[in-house]
Amino acid sequence: MIDIKKFGVSVIYGVFTIFLLAVIFSLIFSLILTFTDTQEKSIKLLVTIISFFSVFAGGFICGGKGKHKGWVLGGATGLLYSLIIFLYQYLGHGSIFSLEQLVYFTCYTLTAMMGGVLGVNLMGGSHQDY
Repeated sequence: MIDIKKFGVSVIYGVFTIFLLAVIFSLIFSLILTFTDTQEKSIKLLVTIISFFSVFAGGFICGGKGKHKGWVLGGATGLLYSLIIFLYQYLGHGSIFSLEQLVYFTCYTLTAMMGGVLGVNLMGGSHQDY
């Protein structure tokens, strides 16, 4: 059985981790783009890789904090992250997800689920003493 309060707190920690990493890496990349001759198109793959790392880390933190059902916790983290981005894009910019974005956010959710499973197994799953 999932404790709802622990579930919610875990998911919030995971989403906060994703956004914190996004802010940190956005600052780093904006400084690189501002103060060097690097073009945005030349770091597109690196940005995508770091995006997946951030979502994985958010799922990992969420799973470690929740200690049970990492795939559910990670999936909820990925879905909440996607919902927040969708609402920002729709309400703030008046556009909806494109097909490419739907594929990305589906993969983000799956990545967060994998992070949640690994987080539970490495950081906090219940262990029995034999």
